[in-house]
Amino acid sequence: MASVDIREVRKAYGPAQVLHGVSIDISDGEFVSLVGPSGCGKSTLLRMIAGLESVTGGEIHIGRRVINDMPPKDRDIAMVFQNYALYPHMTVADNMAFSLKLKRAPRAEIERRVTGAAEILGLRPLLDRFPRQLSGGQRQRVAMGRAIVRDPQVFLFDEPLSNLDAKLRVQMRTEIKELHQRLRTTTVYVTHDQIEAMTMADKIVVMHDGIVEQTGRPLDLYDRPANLFVAGFIGSPAMNFLQGKVTVNGSASFVTESGVTLPLNDAPAAADGRPAVYGIRPEHFVIDRQIGLPAEVIVVEPTGSETQVFAKIGGQEIVSVFHDRMNLNPGDIIPLAPDPRRAHLFDAGSGERL
Repeated sequence: MASVDIREVRKAYGPAQVLHGVSIDISDGEFVSLVGPSGCGKSTLLRMIAGLESVTGGEIHIGRRVINDMPPKDRDIAMVFQNYALYPHMTVADNMAFSLKLKRAPRAEIERRVTGAAEILGLRPLLDRFPRQLSGGQRQRVAMGRAIVRDPQVFLFDEPLSNLDAKLRVQMRTEIKELHQRLRTTTVYVTHDQIEAMTMADKIVVMHDGIVEQTGRPLDLYDRPANLFVAGFIGSPAMNFLQGKVTVNGSASFVTESGVTLPLNDAPAAADGRPAVYGIRPEHFVIDRQIGLPAEVIVVEPTGSETQVFAKIGGQEIVSVFHDRMNLNPGDIIPLAPDPRRAHLFDAGSGERL
């Protein structure tokens, strides 16, 4: 195992700049997820670590080695791709053993490593099958097994669950996390699904337009997003944003553009009268007939374990989440109160947290 240090890494394709000085520290044995929307540069960065893309500027270290110009085969990494990339004419055992055979490893060692990986992933009954005889989840396990047998310093995962159905994605998330807990191999995991990142990673790196917006533990990013982008990207349903300004006159409050006053626990004194964005997560609303604001119900979406209620407060649409069954209909007026302890304030111009 080894640490991965990314220092001011840039990537350009001709005049097009894709990565703009990205720096990330990944500790030995850490599970780090690179997350962000399509086109943010996360897969490009992963491919640069793997040696599949060249580095325009900056340095990438694995352990104490600078690997910028090192061939992929010498980097001691193993990559799991989105499309599995299994050889259709080889059995499961042969797919898993292929890289070791290329290295001319002894037969006994190959059998030991393949058997060990198959035991970890529950593949022993499938070793004689071909990829066409496997389900999507089983193929993904084979791809993971092929990476495990190499016993690399670093695992790289490039959106490995994107081709699976929802139920299987949840199952495979658990299996990948259990695998990391067992092997403790440094892991870099790329996904556009923030739920995957939140549930699996020790640390999340949120990327946007080729830069790092915020790095931190999953719940730190959820509880204290650094800016509007991170606040809107982390969490499902996304955080509600209401435009307005801060007022600090004895006690702090927020006044929306339509004149609705929202509670604040605190606000910087210098923010008085400042245009801002009030952020509140859907689960931080309560129905309170004494202090709640009148909200007109637009759509009710029951999911079984919770109910999502889309409504309008002062003309601005918000979504709230309740774990109780709600007997509501479009057009109903309900008294919604945001929890001021959970409110977030962002500068209207820069989007940075106040």
